[in-house]
Amino acid sequence: MSLDVYLTTEDVRTSRSRSGIFIREDGQIKEISRLEWGMRHPGREPVTAQPDTESRTAYHANITHNLNEMAGEAGLYKAMWRPDEHGYTTAKQILPILKHGLAVLELTPSRFKKFNPKNGWGSYETLVDFTKEYISACEEFPEAKIEVSR
Repeated sequence: MSLDVYLTTEDVRTSRSRSGIFIREDGQIKEISRLEWGMRHPGREPVTAQPDTESRTAYHANITHNLNEMAGEAGLYKAMWRPDEHGYTTAKQILPILKHGLAVLELTPSRFKKFNPKNGWGSYETLVDFTKEYISACEEFPEAKIEVSR
C-alpha cells in the first residue's frame, strides 16, 4: 500500500518526455532511465508505460504507508496523508508544515530512524527525500490543489 500525492492546476500541462520505465524501490515507485534499466537488467527489455501527453497534474509522487508513523512523529502525517480531513486544499497551506517537519527530521535523525520499517520498504532517507521534493513542488506551484490517494 502506498500514498500518492498530486498537485493539480487549472492549466493543462504537456508532459516532458520520460522513459516510461517504473520500478518499485525503497518504498516508492521511481522512474529510471533506459540506461539504468540496462545496467540493472542486461539483455532484458523493460515494460514501459507512457504518460498522457496532456494533464492538469503539476506534480505527482508516491511513498509507502510504512513511513506514516515516522511522518506522524515529525508532524507531517496530517499534511501529507490526510490534508482533506484537516482543511488543507492548496500547496501553499501545507508548505510551512512540510518545512517544519523536514527541519525536525533533519535535526535528530536517530529519533526517526527507529521507525525504519523492518521489511525494508521505506526508510528515514526516503521520507526526507520525499519531503524535500514535495516542498520544491509546493514552492513552484503554491496555488495548486492537493489531492491524495491512500
